[in-house]
Amino acid sequence: MKKTITIIMIILAAFAVFAGGSKEKTDLTGVAYIKSKGTFILGLDDSFPPMGYRDENNEIVGFDIDVAKEVCKRLGVELVCQPIDWNAKEQELSLKQIDCIWNGFTITEERKQAMAFTDAYVENAQVVIVKNSSPVTKLSDLAGKKIGVQAGSSSAEAIADTPEFASIIGSTVEFKDNLTALMDLEIGGCDAVVMDLMVANFAIQESGKDFRILSETLAAEEYGVGFRTADKDLADKVTSLMKDMAKDGTMAEISTKWFGADITTIGK
Repeated sequence: MKKTITIIMIILAAFAVFAGGSKEKTDLTGVAYIKSKGTFILGLDDSFPPMGYRDENNEIVGFDIDVAKEVCKRLGVELVCQPIDWNAKEQELSLKQIDCIWNGFTITEERKQAMAFTDAYVENAQVVIVKNSSPVTKLSDLAGKKIGVQAGSSSAEAIADTPEFASIIGSTVEFKDNLTALMDLEIGGCDAVVMDLMVANFAIQESGKDFRILSETLAAEEYGVGFRTADKDLADKVTSLMKDMAKDGTMAEISTKWFGADITTIGK
């Protein structure tokens, strides 16, 4: 009997140590949390070229991915790219399914209230894509037209934040991703698609589709990396590392690889 009680006590003690260790790790935040688990989980829409997408070998590649790889190398942790439903990105972040949102993620005042951001590292704009055969040449020509956007994207927010444009269009239709929206535009399902300028340029260049971008833009914006508010020190650390990369030429090298020139803004 005593032997049985002793065994039970040993098991309970071991469990208490394990539970206590797990709790201590769970309670960690920011840089300490990342270091403790040794991984940095990047949440992305894996169909968002050239920032983050799957190549012909089904590997996740892109400008943001290359920058994140270098940041993780300098942090001493392993980068894990985790595709997510972009419309549920904030929930994925808060539930710790991912450690950051890093995929052409636009900094907005609303998002800044809900999460911690790095400094902006690239400037961008929301633009309108139409078919080359379309008579549309300016934003006002889209009166009464159907506009496609990616669900949960800053493109949808840009339309809402441009009242004079939002008031004249006929309707907006949401798609899972930008590529699906462009497919719908190609078959005439919608009259135009609003998306990020860099993504639009890359999509047209790579696909060779008969599209063009209107010269008028909806909104200028900047990309940043979003973290949980409790992980502000991690956001600050990533900012610091990207500034170091700008100083030593690494950011310029990665940017030139993807865009043909250094379009980054951080550290300048």
